[in-house]
Amino acid sequence: MKSVELLRLNLTIEPDLQDFIRFLMESVGSLKGNAFRAALASMALNQRLRAAGACCGQLFSVSVQLQNNSLSVHWCDEKFVFAELGQIEQPVIDQLRDHLCKSTESVDPEILMQRNEAMVRHFQEARVRTERELNELQSKLLSRQAELQASMRQAETDPLTGLLNRRAFDEKLDQAFRHTMRQKTPLSLIMLDLDYFKAINDQHGHQYGDSHLIRMARVLRGVIREDVDYAFRFGGDEFAMMVHSDYVTACDKARQVIQQMDGKVSIGIAAIDSHSSEGLSLEDFIRQADSSLYEAKHRGRGRVVVAPCSRSDAQLCGAICAAKEAHV
Repeated sequence: MKSVELLRLNLTIEPDLQDFIRFLMESVGSLKGNAFRAALASMALNQRLRAAGACCGQLFSVSVQLQNNSLSVHWCDEKFVFAELGQIEQPVIDQLRDHLCKSTESVDPEILMQRNEAMVRHFQEARVRTERELNELQSKLLSRQAELQASMRQAETDPLTGLLNRRAFDEKLDQAFRHTMRQKTPLSLIMLDLDYFKAINDQHGHQYGDSHLIRMARVLRGVIREDVDYAFRFGGDEFAMMVHSDYVTACDKARQVIQQMDGKVSIGIAAIDSHSSEGLSLEDFIRQADSSLYEAKHRGRGRVVVAPCSRSDAQLCGAICAAKEAHV
């Protein structure tokens, strides 16, 4: 015979489960099944349903189906064979289904109140649990973000001086250059090289040389604006600063570095502003600063050389260019 659904019920609270077991036992009796075996099956079914979440204050739907003389209970994807029966006439099945339907329609007001209270309690508990889980997830996410940021900072930081490294230089200068060329804001690139650093290392040892590098890093951090400008160490005795200002400001910062490092730093500066050529590339910009640094070393070290300026204000340009080379 085809499957016939005799009963569907929500087992929200304990009385719902008790009624459901009672309906099953009535069904076995009406269908001439074995009451003793049904009683044993009801105990096993009771445990299965509770373990699956019945009577917890939430909607838990179960159905009773009759197929091939087998009475079974279904919930979610589960199936429990409650009783095996003999041959059953269709009128008996129809009469039983009508009886069960009428039995479930009459609801005791007290039972209904208990069911509503249980569902409200379940939803409140679920809300509290969900909020707690969301807070825990947010806390884990923030912790993971902090770990990731710390890892990124470590990957971008020179371990000796604490300055940003060459990797960070490539990334931040590329971003700043594109923004400057698009917005026509000033940007200066300052390349620095400690003079005679190899001789310092050879004469005083690497420990003294490291302290000299750390001193240089401290000076660079002192002349830039935190979180606006950046200082970098490429490795060895090579450093750089990226300053969001014109070359007048860049020259002043370079002068401060030379003074604080006892005149033993060679510096090259390249700067761009609203008058710079739109065809200028990042590679050209870096090459200008490098060339200026090379020229500063070639002229005797301990000085600043600025790449050819491009300002249209000839008078101001002349005044600045007259001071392009400075040394202590």
